[in-house]
Amino acid sequence: MPHDEYEAPLMSAVVDFPVKPEARPYLEAFGRDFGRHAREPDWLSGQRRRSLARFAELGFPSRRSEAWRYLDLRALETSPMLPASAVRAVAGASTRDLLGEVRLSEASYRLVLVDGHYAPELSTVGNLPSGVWLGATAVAIRERADLMRSAIEAPPLDAARPFAALNTAFFADGFVLEIAPGVALDQPIEIVHLASGSTGGSLHTRSLVSLGIDSRASIFETFAGHGGYWRNDVVELRLAAGAEFARIGLVEEAADALHLGETLAVLGSASRLASFMLLLGGRTVRHEATVRCEGEATHCALNGAFMLSGRQEANIVTTVDHLAPGGETREVFKGVAAGRAHGAFQGRITVRPGAQKIDAHQLSRNLVLGPRAAIDTKPELEIYADDVKCSHGAAVGDLDEAALFYLRTRGIPNREARRMLIEAFVRETVELVDSTLMREHLLSRLARRLAILEE
Repeated sequence: MPHDEYEAPLMSAVVDFPVKPEARPYLEAFGRDFGRHAREPDWLSGQRRRSLARFAELGFPSRRSEAWRYLDLRALETSPMLPASAVRAVAGASTRDLLGEVRLSEASYRLVLVDGHYAPELSTVGNLPSGVWLGATAVAIRERADLMRSAIEAPPLDAARPFAALNTAFFADGFVLEIAPGVALDQPIEIVHLASGSTGGSLHTRSLVSLGIDSRASIFETFAGHGGYWRNDVVELRLAAGAEFARIGLVEEAADALHLGETLAVLGSASRLASFMLLLGGRTVRHEATVRCEGEATHCALNGAFMLSGRQEANIVTTVDHLAPGGETREVFKGVAAGRAHGAFQGRITVRPGAQKIDAHQLSRNLVLGPRAAIDTKPELEIYADDVKCSHGAAVGDLDEAALFYLRTRGIPNREARRMLIEAFVRETVELVDSTLMREHLLSRLARRLAILEE
C-alpha cells in the first residue's frame, strides 16, 4: 500500500476526536515510519495505531493531574523529542567505555540495549539453563508471538497512561525474560540501557518478564547515557503462583536526560516481588510502579531512594492494589535533595472489599539540604476491608544538628561529617537488597554521586 493511502486512514482515525496539540508531531512521525510498521504482524501494527490514537486523545499530563502534580513537562510539550531512528548503530568507543563504567563487576548473563535497540556485540546471553528464554523484544515478537501479543494487547491497568500508550506506538525493542514453571535461575541477569548521545530524540523500550509457577529469577537493570534524550521505558512483570522475582534498578542518566519509567506487575497466589530503584542521574526522572496483587498471600516489597542536586527533578509513584486476602506489602523510600532540586514521593495502597488479613506498611523519609531544595511526600491508604493491619508514615527534615556536632567534636571536618550522615541515611534502604553483588555495586555508585552532591 502506498504511503499516502496508509497515512490518510491513520490520520482520519485519530482526528475523528479532538487531538491534543502536543500529540501532532508524534502522529506525523508515526506516518513517516510506515515502512517499519508495515513489516510487522497485523496484530502489532493495529495495536500501535490504537495506542497512538489513545495518546492523541490524552496528550501530555499536566500538573492539574494528581499523579503528575510534582513534575513539569512543559518543555517537552513545546520542544518535541521524536522517536530515534529505527536503524541500529554499532556501539562506539564512548558507549563501550560507559558500559565498562556502569556494569556489574560479575555477570554471567548480560543483555545490552543501545539507543533502544539490542546490541548483541555487547551482550552475553548464551548458555542459559533449560527453561529460560532471554532475548530482545523484537526477536520475541517473532519467536514468542503468543506471549508478546497477550502482553501488548492486554488492557492497561489504568486507562489514563499517555506515555505507556506512546510507548506501545513507538517501541523499537527491549528485553523479554520467560522462565518455565519450577525453574530457578540463581545467577542474576544484568540489563543495561545505554544512550549514545547521537540521537537527540526519544528512546521507547518495551520489556516483559514472565515467571511460571514456582520459578525464581532476578535482574539488575541500569539506565545511563550521554547527551540529551528522552527515555520512555515500560516493563511488565507477570508472576504466576509461587514465583519469586527481584528487580533492582539504577538510574544514572545523562545530566540533560528525561527518564520516564513504568513498571506494571501482576502477582499470582503466594508469589513474591522485591523491587529496589536508586535514582541518581538525569535532569528529570520519574519512576512509577503499579502492582496488582490478584492472588492470595502475595508479598510485595517496593523500596528505593533518590539523590538530587542542582535543578534535578525526581518523582517516585507507587500503587499497590490488594484484591485477595492474606497479602503483605512493604514500602520504604528515602529522598535527598540539595541545591534547587525537587523530589517527590506519591504512594497509594488499596485494599479491596473481601481482601482481609492484609498487612501493609509504607514509609517515606527525606532530607532537604538547603533552603532552595524541596521534597513533597504523599503516602495514602484506601481500605475497604475491616480485618487488616495497615499504616503509613512520612517525614521531611534536615540533617541532625546533634549528630553533626558530635562528629565535628571528634575532629571530622564539616563537609565529611555531612557526607557520612547522608550516606548512612540512604544506605539503610540499599541494605534491603539481598544480593551482595548488587548491593555493593549500588553502594559504590552511591558513594560516587555523594562525593559531588553539595558542590
